[in-house]
Amino acid sequence: MTSFDHDLFVIGAGSGGVRASRIASGHGANVAVAEEFRVGGTCVIRGCVPKKLLVYGAHFAEDLVDAKRFGWQIEGKAFDWPTLRDNVLGEVDRLNGLYQNTLDSHQVTTLHGRATFIDAHTVAVDGKRITAKHILVATGARPFVPDIPGAELGITSNEVFHLPTLPRRVVIAGGGYIANEFAGIFHELGSDVTLINRSESILRGWEPALADRLLTISVAKGINFKLSCGLERLEKTADGIRVHFTDGKSVDTDVFLWAVGRRPNVEGLGLEAAGVALSETGAIQVDADSQTSVPHIYAVGDVTDRIQLTPIAIREGHAVADRLFGTRDWRVDYSVVPSAVFSNPPLGSVGMTEAQAKNAYGTVKIFTSDFRPMRNVLANRNERALYKLVVAAASDKVVGAHMIGPDSPEILQAVAIAIKAGLTKAQFDDTVALHPTMSEELVLMK
Repeated sequence: MTSFDHDLFVIGAGSGGVRASRIASGHGANVAVAEEFRVGGTCVIRGCVPKKLLVYGAHFAEDLVDAKRFGWQIEGKAFDWPTLRDNVLGEVDRLNGLYQNTLDSHQVTTLHGRATFIDAHTVAVDGKRITAKHILVATGARPFVPDIPGAELGITSNEVFHLPTLPRRVVIAGGGYIANEFAGIFHELGSDVTLINRSESILRGWEPALADRLLTISVAKGINFKLSCGLERLEKTADGIRVHFTDGKSVDTDVFLWAVGRRPNVEGLGLEAAGVALSETGAIQVDADSQTSVPHIYAVGDVTDRIQLTPIAIREGHAVADRLFGTRDWRVDYSVVPSAVFSNPPLGSVGMTEAQAKNAYGTVKIFTSDFRPMRNVLANRNERALYKLVVAAASDKVVGAHMIGPDSPEILQAVAIAIKAGLTKAQFDDTVALHPTMSEELVLMK
């Protein structure tokens, strides 16, 4: 009988890896995890958590302006970037410590170093060979930087939280959620922001009505957009960076931010030595149980080509640990997964878009509410919210909900429960409205 150093060895201590380690150890497994950077992963260390804190900080810009309409006199207001930056990084340090404490309290061995496969059951961490019966790869993904001249002059979302000063000018490449979130953040903090995207639209894959509304509102706020735009090169200048486009035009900036997508962290792991196959997209290929082409090697989270969301990675890691060491054999359900864009204003979406529902059901009913939130009315803001419900006509089931407006992600979580439960539009209508709220629009659409 073969003897191994550990029952489970996890490569990567992000959300998925930490959850898998904790659950497996709770089931009695001998677990070790290797992390080459900081425990907590992308979301906690350099992703959704610090970014959301920047969103909170940025929103005070409009809150302070609106306060005057509500009777508050605020004089001498000023923004200090180092204060926000350092407080956010301090919170990241705190969370990093909590994640490490979680591993320690569950008797998970943490190895701070880079792990690489020697063979299908053996990894090396800083020269030390370690064997494991099962291995889980949870190395996440990283920002993609295109191969164009001067690309290294730009930064990514990894570095944006460490800027020494608030840039006067920012150019952001990309049209997805990261690009639009940072566009809103920097604009509210006082930077001159230009967002460039190679396609003619933003937020590809989202309900088009919401993407169009965000674009309209963002332009009205003063964010510059250059769509259907080809990027040629970046050039260092005496006072910043010059961005050259394929149409011959250019724009100068202090900071250039790459937000054009993410790539799975598979390079240098020695996957070929273990026999682990990759998909056509360069991610680790897995089945419904997160099992790779090697039966005892698994992969979860952004290193695979499934839904790249922290709660998904957590569930995937949990399912692997339960399946291997517990008594519950279950799979992650990827249907009706809510998502959000913490732009200004934010978006929330769950279920099918109108186009997806038509393809699936043929006949659909669309219900919308286009309104100005009460707060915006008194604040004298013309910014309007838009809610949209997609209903399968034959069953009357609500199969999609899409929202843009204040607190949309907070409201959407409850809506996601209703859609996951298969509730009908009639049941939405039968629910008494909570007045006066924005969310009451969800049960008043006719």
